[in-house]
Amino acid sequence: MRRGYFYGVLLFVTACCLPAARAQSNFDLNIGFGTAHDSSNGLGLDNLNSALNPLGPCNPNGLDPNCEKTGALSNFFLGFGGDVLLGKRYGFGAEVTFQPARPDYGPLIYRQTFYDFNGILAPINEKRAQLQIQGGIGGSRTSFSINQSGCIGVAVACSTQVVPVANANHFQIHVGVGVQLFVTEHLFVRPQFDFHYVPSFTDQFNSTAVPGFMVWVGYGWH
Repeated sequence: MRRGYFYGVLLFVTACCLPAARAQSNFDLNIGFGTAHDSSNGLGLDNLNSALNPLGPCNPNGLDPNCEKTGALSNFFLGFGGDVLLGKRYGFGAEVTFQPARPDYGPLIYRQTFYDFNGILAPINEKRAQLQIQGGIGGSRTSFSINQSGCIGVAVACSTQVVPVANANHFQIHVGVGVQLFVTEHLFVRPQFDFHYVPSFTDQFNSTAVPGFMVWVGYGWH
């Protein structure tokens, strides 16, 4: 639901601002590839083999054989975004990054999503290179699921499905610094360092500070 809302806002910004952006400023659409990191909070969850506490909290250093340590945040992130510079130095943009694959989180699997709406400062903005400093607010969504397998009949027709279990949603503050390099008049590559501050993120991981790195590839109108 929240990801659909983000895409709706991004499409609205695109439709409203593209004509003006073409006439007097810069307008970019991009896709990104990268990662974000946070270590495990060291807590545990009992797996479904536990008769008394399935998916409940536990001590992974204790004697419970069904207790599994919660996972760290890492792996590959995919991103989509767009931005508009209203003039040469200032603008705004939006982006969403998420894990296409679901890593393990103890007995669960999860998908992490960050989305944010940013103000942009471009202190250096030349024909072939642009320095972007971003700052804004948005949200963090951690979606937990479990893999369930089942077989039917003597023919052993089996299937596995992903069943949603719970979601954790948090407010976040985002800061990003990237260098946008144009390889042609319109195509660019932007390596970008990101920092997400997510209050209460320690409910799922170890820290409220989440560093990340993305490489954005996009198309710009000038």
